[in-house]
Amino acid sequence: MLCVLVWLTVWGTGTAPVYAAEFKIDFDTHCTALYLENIDTDTVVYQKNPDERRYPASTTKIMTYIITAENVSDLKGTMVTVKSSVIHLLDGTGSSIAGLKEGEKLSVYQLLNCLMIPSGNDAALVLADYVGQGDIRRFVDLMNKKAQELGCEHTHFVNPHGLNDPNHYTTVSDMAKMAKYALTLPEFADITDTATSDVLGEDRYLVTTNSMIDPVRGGDLYYPYAKGIKTGSTGNDSGYCLVSTATKGGYTYLCVAYGAPYEDEKGELYENGAMLDSIHLYEWAFDNLSIKTVLDKNELVKEIKLNFAWNKDTIQLSPASSYSTILPDDVAVSSLDRTYQLPESVNAPLKEGDIIGSVTLSYANQELVTLDLVASESVDRSELLSALDAIKNVISSQWFIIAMIVLALLGVIYVIVLLVYRHKIKTQRPVKKYRKF
Repeated sequence: MLCVLVWLTVWGTGTAPVYAAEFKIDFDTHCTALYLENIDTDTVVYQKNPDERRYPASTTKIMTYIITAENVSDLKGTMVTVKSSVIHLLDGTGSSIAGLKEGEKLSVYQLLNCLMIPSGNDAALVLADYVGQGDIRRFVDLMNKKAQELGCEHTHFVNPHGLNDPNHYTTVSDMAKMAKYALTLPEFADITDTATSDVLGEDRYLVTTNSMIDPVRGGDLYYPYAKGIKTGSTGNDSGYCLVSTATKGGYTYLCVAYGAPYEDEKGELYENGAMLDSIHLYEWAFDNLSIKTVLDKNELVKEIKLNFAWNKDTIQLSPASSYSTILPDDVAVSSLDRTYQLPESVNAPLKEGDIIGSVTLSYANQELVTLDLVASESVDRSELLSALDAIKNVISSQWFIIAMIVLALLGVIYVIVLLVYRHKIKTQRPVKKYRKF
């Protein structure tokens, strides 16, 4: 049995720290590294070796698409000539290609289709050469720079197509960041969800390598809820790899699956375990997880003492924002424990929304998230009560008491000195002698 990491996240306005809770799934997986995220709420619901370096194979082309789309403003109007010197770089590699022809002119849009649908390494090199202004290494530098910008801490590229190299690697968690970003770019979602395309002409059909989105050739691996994105494999080195999304019942998940076994000792191919794992994880998530509201921003969750307000001794607190999360259907919201971090009291004046403290939610003795608690209403300050409290504080303060003691001692000393002085004057007064007659 494997563990599912459910990361709670704010659903609405505001942000909060995110922690993990463990749940169980009831099936084994084939891949060495897996990552499943609900991208409606940015909630990670499953991870297996999320930061383990793996060969990404042709899923590399997701970053190739990103760099191309960000550096070419007109995808359909920009034309590129296929250079003989570029496509011959693949000679002897046994690469998957889109069948580009030397000297032909294609739009960047057509080349992106050739890149993502049949996984054309030739298209990857042609695009990299064009965007890199004749220098593919320059294009790769842009890939690495973008990976850093996206927060990919365990990623390094050396080529735009994904052929194995010891210094060409990523992780399932990093690739998820790249894929989520790519989904925001023009044409990406449509191209990567295309099973067949005649973008090069009716006599040059492009056919997807992704069985999950191909109802004709996908067979048992066809999954009607899947949407793209990119397959990959360089044999046993990378194993089967897949980045995909699936939408069902109003929920959308992104899955990255790396390192499923490719072939056995006899050289016989295994069934694509990356696709099998992805389908099983999607079905598990769709059948067992749902969004649940844990706290509502209009809910009054705590009451604390209020000072300096006329005819009002307490103030009600509510969450800074509504908070929902993905949870298993059989887990009740009431099972989440609440721990409050609050002062004993607060002073008026207060404005509605002022942060007073926080509440930490926990499940099964695991800390999940901490949310700000704010004043539910505005309260004016009573200057009379404030002045009386100031006087009280002054009178009861340690320095005031010490000052009074010092003054009292000075007074006693003054009286003693005065009495001594008078006594001295009295004893030193000369005795008056009277003359006798």
